[in-house]
Amino acid sequence: MIMTVSDPGGSSMSSSSAITPESEQAMAAVNDAPVGGQLLQQRLALVEDLWQTVLRSECPAEQAERLLRMKQLSDPVLPEGNAVSSDALVSLIRDMDLSEAIAAARAFSLYFQLVNILEQRIEEDGYLESIVRSQDTAEQINPFTPPLATQTEPATFRELFERLRRLNVPPAQLETLLQELDIRLVFTAHPTEIVRHTVRHKQRRVASLLQQLEAQTESSTFEAGTIRLQLEEEIRLWWRTDELHQFKPSVLDEVDYALHYFQQVLFDAMPQLRRRLSSALASSYPDVQLPPSSFCTFGSWVGSDRDGNPSVTTDITWRTACYQRQLMLERYVSAVQGLRDQLSISMQWSQVSAPLLESLEMDRLRFPEVYEERATRYRLEPYRLKLSFVLERLRLTQIRNQQLAEAGWRAPADGLLSSNPEAPQSESLHYGSVAEFRSDLELIRTSLVSTDLTCEPLDTLLTQVHIFGFSLAGLDIRQESTRHSDALDEVSRYLNPDQAYGDLNEQDRVQWLLQELQTRRPLIPPSVSWSPTTEETVDVFRTLHRLQDEFGSRICRTYVISMSHSVSDLLEVLLLSKEAGLVEPSAGHADLLVVPLFETVEDLQRAPEVMEELFQTPLYRNLLPRVGSQGQPLQELMLGYSDSNKDSGFLSSNWEIHKAQIALQDLAARNGVALRLFHGRGGSVGRGGGPAYQAILAQPSGTLQGRIKITEQGEVLASKYSLPELALYNLETVSTAVVQNSLVTNQLDATPSWNDLMARLARCSRRHYRALVHDNPDLVAFFEQVTPIEEISKLQISSRPARRKTGTRDLSSLRAIPWVFGWTQSRFLLPSWFGVGTALHEELVNDPDQMSLLRTLHQRWPFFRMLISKVEMTLSKVDLDLARHYVTSLGSADHREAFDGIYTTIAEEYSLTHRLVLEITGQERLLDADPALQLSVDLRNRTIVPLGFLQVALLRRLRDQNRQPPMSESPSDGDGRTYSRSELLRGALLTINGIAAGMRNTG
Repeated sequence: MIMTVSDPGGSSMSSSSAITPESEQAMAAVNDAPVGGQLLQQRLALVEDLWQTVLRSECPAEQAERLLRMKQLSDPVLPEGNAVSSDALVSLIRDMDLSEAIAAARAFSLYFQLVNILEQRIEEDGYLESIVRSQDTAEQINPFTPPLATQTEPATFRELFERLRRLNVPPAQLETLLQELDIRLVFTAHPTEIVRHTVRHKQRRVASLLQQLEAQTESSTFEAGTIRLQLEEEIRLWWRTDELHQFKPSVLDEVDYALHYFQQVLFDAMPQLRRRLSSALASSYPDVQLPPSSFCTFGSWVGSDRDGNPSVTTDITWRTACYQRQLMLERYVSAVQGLRDQLSISMQWSQVSAPLLESLEMDRLRFPEVYEERATRYRLEPYRLKLSFVLERLRLTQIRNQQLAEAGWRAPADGLLSSNPEAPQSESLHYGSVAEFRSDLELIRTSLVSTDLTCEPLDTLLTQVHIFGFSLAGLDIRQESTRHSDALDEVSRYLNPDQAYGDLNEQDRVQWLLQELQTRRPLIPPSVSWSPTTEETVDVFRTLHRLQDEFGSRICRTYVISMSHSVSDLLEVLLLSKEAGLVEPSAGHADLLVVPLFETVEDLQRAPEVMEELFQTPLYRNLLPRVGSQGQPLQELMLGYSDSNKDSGFLSSNWEIHKAQIALQDLAARNGVALRLFHGRGGSVGRGGGPAYQAILAQPSGTLQGRIKITEQGEVLASKYSLPELALYNLETVSTAVVQNSLVTNQLDATPSWNDLMARLARCSRRHYRALVHDNPDLVAFFEQVTPIEEISKLQISSRPARRKTGTRDLSSLRAIPWVFGWTQSRFLLPSWFGVGTALHEELVNDPDQMSLLRTLHQRWPFFRMLISKVEMTLSKVDLDLARHYVTSLGSADHREAFDGIYTTIAEEYSLTHRLVLEITGQERLLDADPALQLSVDLRNRTIVPLGFLQVALLRRLRDQNRQPPMSESPSDGDGRTYSRSELLRGALLTINGIAAGMRNTG
């Protein structure tokens, strides 16, 4: 069973997930330190002691002892003792009533969340230590450090710039790159965070107390004891808090959750990131100019991604924009109040610039009430007086923003009520744009500098204003391609029934669209009533126009077209944008960047052909924005990892994306177009996840050129941005990886024999994957029965439906997120590795000498090394023994033979993949090259075991209930106990919650 960790082949076939892919490198850095392992064990002992203390205080004595016995039974054991321990564990669970099963699920979920907090704290400490080490050793580079072109360990700014200097990278080349550096991190709501906002508050409180406790010295025994009691109290409060959402979260709830990280961490972290970059650059390249403050910015899909989510309406998008501005205004008000307290400079003792004095006179005339109230107090303190006027303008901006949120996007801006009815002109006294606010702050800064004064909080605020503006994060609109073609078809049928757009072939569609784009007359009659979907599609573009009028273009500059297949998909969006006033083809002006999302393997292969035709179309090319010192047209392209993986499997998907990037970059270079690739990476390996640093370095050499855009999925936000130093670690390593990839190139991606090998592997892997997933008629039933997919859909964690289309039960309608989530919960993790072993095996059967080449690729080629690394990590989390328990316990009798066949196919593929990965890496056990990750896997193995058995038991009872008449509530084991379906569902959902906490990801 799961408890075995001593597979003779060296692999732990355990059920545990270890830490999230994004945090593995930080864990490695910590455990490579001399005291790292000891530190982990010491802190783990504290967490386990706290957990046991809380269980004994909150649960009946006998129940608490059984729960502790469950954990003991799931600790690592010798192979010969495995069966006894497994039987004892299953017996314990079988004898539980529902209330105790729920208590067990909650107990182990709590344990994992405490361990998660512990690991986050260790990751944070590890990053701080790496900063110190980089400062101490910058002048003494390790001679055994691998070349930058093949390095995979994350580097700090200081380490990277020092190594670039030693490689004689010219300052001018580095400065050119830094000036055009464009890193965009886009937060998404899916897969949505499974932990409640309320529980997150508890977790932050526990993390804070743990930090305080760790800071205590041996002499402060009393203080340590006090903090220890506070920890116990906080965890007991947490125990009595419901982990499950009581209602399905609305889109605005998801917005609130995502923005929490900006409010709590990122708003203050970004200026620190810039300071660290500045310090590192000054050390190695003192004459190189800093990049703009906004070299790293943020976007969001939360509240604007409407692909398959009917809950995202135009009103929701409008309110999201208002909410984001309100959050920024609150932070700016707080910062300006702090500045007013600090800048107590008196005119009696310091000069003040003439422009500042002139602005004060203008402010006196515009805000007589503020002047009367503050002039006496600040008569000789001009900075405080100026900041009082700034605060008043921010207050008026807040009032107006609230009115906008309540009025909605359809209300005219000039119809808003004045914030001061007796002074109608006060409507114009708010900040109409962030540029006005920034101008006031720069006026103050210029005056200070002119008198040889500096103010770090003011510089920090200006950096924040440059990065976040009033909008905080740009909202990317995303919609599925057929929504646009359907809308235009309906419009065309109304105008000319004999020439409906939907009846045209692709060539005729393109011709019609280009013709309509060049005409000056409107296409869509304003007074016609359309179908609800067409009306909504058209309204989205009208909303975008209104958003840009009110908030400026940075609030929403990108429109992503999911399931893009052809040239017409992009031209349709341009035409609808033209109808809303966002695009003026005759003037060569567009306020919206249309971004195709190529998702399936076929679309990735066809992408260069589609973009070639568009780049050769003058009308389209002229509408692209210009960037860089040479004013090149910019094209953003999005590559979808999730759906291409579900379509073709892990290996094929990754290779097709890799090839597409090279082809698209070559195409862009030939056409003089700057390319920004938007990577739609999920949190899990099955959806493109993995350590960000290695993923960026594994991008084809020469394809980044300082520009990248990456989705930050909701499931990994907590593990990457919940603590300040964790956030800085992620931001710094992403930035250094982009710089490193852009400056240090190699020709490995162009090696013909390597590409031929990968092409063969991809074809074979795709064929084997599709034979099981798409061609096996029993696979959908297998997935629905032996994974908790149906119960997952009942978790109140997302505003988005699990399926794209209601009423359909086929694989194509299922979203990639629940697809991966289901396989993860049942310990198969199939989307992240299936097909790889067969492809490698077939290659070696044809030519056994290819093993030598595969090992060379693993050592030298970043792309292949990343590929194998992800597979290896995922294999270490697979537990086929527990997966088999899901199959035998939950699979229906009439499918037994078919399900046994599917399981056998999966098990054989696992064994093959496991063996060949070890041969390629030269290891005896999976993850031998990363002891820290191995340690974390083993740690989680000890406690994730019971949750799997609990889940199966509860799912079986629940599904037996569902098969019986509504009034019958007796479980099938005949023990006489009765449970309602809602109680059983609650128990099952709690195990899903717990396993997700243990796995540290959902989908």
